[in-house]
Amino acid sequence: MELDNNQLLRFTTAGSVDDGKSTLIGRLLYDSKSIFEDQLAAVETTSKRKGHDGVDLALFTDGLKDEREQGITIDVAYRYFTTPKRKFIIADTPGHIQYTRNMVTGASTANAALILIDARHGVIEQTKRHAFIASLLQIPHLIVCINKMDLVEFSEERYNEIISQFEEFSSKLYVKDVRFLPISALLGDNVVNRSENMKWYQGAPLLHTLETMHISSDINKIDARFPVQTVLRPQREGFIDYRGYAGRVASGIFRPNDEVTVMPSGFTSKIKSIDTDKGELAEAFAPMSVSITLEDDIDVSRGDMIVKTANKPEASQEFTAMICWLHNDAAKPRAKYTILHTSNEPKAMIKEVLYKIDINTYGRDEENKDLKMNEIAKVKVKTTRPVMIDEYRDNRITGSFTLVDDATHETVAAGMIV
Repeated sequence: MELDNNQLLRFTTAGSVDDGKSTLIGRLLYDSKSIFEDQLAAVETTSKRKGHDGVDLALFTDGLKDEREQGITIDVAYRYFTTPKRKFIIADTPGHIQYTRNMVTGASTANAALILIDARHGVIEQTKRHAFIASLLQIPHLIVCINKMDLVEFSEERYNEIISQFEEFSSKLYVKDVRFLPISALLGDNVVNRSENMKWYQGAPLLHTLETMHISSDINKIDARFPVQTVLRPQREGFIDYRGYAGRVASGIFRPNDEVTVMPSGFTSKIKSIDTDKGELAEAFAPMSVSITLEDDIDVSRGDMIVKTANKPEASQEFTAMICWLHNDAAKPRAKYTILHTSNEPKAMIKEVLYKIDINTYGRDEENKDLKMNEIAKVKVKTTRPVMIDEYRDNRITGSFTLVDDATHETVAAGMIV
């Protein structure tokens, strides 16, 4: 398997409005020399037109025209950059309360989350909301960037105050690795280069922290799960009898001769070969896309899951989950949806709302069970056919799902199985 420093790192940024998320990403791209010359020229021109003395770093990520004109980030803006040590995908997610649903989208596949806090304002409601969502989504690494330190005279005392504020509420959250960084995204302090203004801070700058973050242990290598996306029957010379099952390994490791079970049917077989367009493989692990052939001619179709016989997930038509409601319209009791779970797409409904969560107190609201946009609740979900599930904390792929409205085809909820 690949070494950490060659692995792709996905990270998301979150915080309140105007905490400097887009500026921070712009600074990372600018100082790491990841900006194309034509991009730089365009941003310099726009910055001058708007009356900025230098380059407006936020323009490197605020991709939609009307966003730039309003000076806010509305959708999730993705950016890709590479340093000699690692490749990165950044999801710049909105800070507005009504856009929390976008943060769920941007953070759902992240290895790490950067939560920005304005050093002047400290921890506020949106900080708590985004930290809670990062915890709910089981993002393994949390980097709390205390930004705009230049506006509090690079005060170590203020930095420590905010750490105490954050730790006071985050002690109730489930996050394995939390780190704190004092930065000024606008001036570049502790982003790519160490700060000359905060010599009291002995840690590494942000980019070095991201480049050296250990993420191999975040991948589930134990529970072998292979959701089947399609059945391959090429019907051409040399492949007349070929029957392969194509998909992406969700977790674990598969090898030829492994004893496997196809779920939910329960048929068993052995892996005959693991194929790619470049030939056969000795093993396949997440997140590789491969085709698996079996020794026996058994019925396998899209939505099935190939797993190790000795380690099977639960096949269930009813389960409990935490969901974030993403749609403008409130959830309708027992309404019919399509659930998208790996490659399986049965019909489903929210059988019961057990309680909603107050993200400020982490208390349970068991009285008001009307589920509105951006609200988070624990629910019971019922499906028309079995889905193969693991708990989200054990497997982020087989433990997650989305609900889609059958009439509008809009995604209405994102869920984590508990």
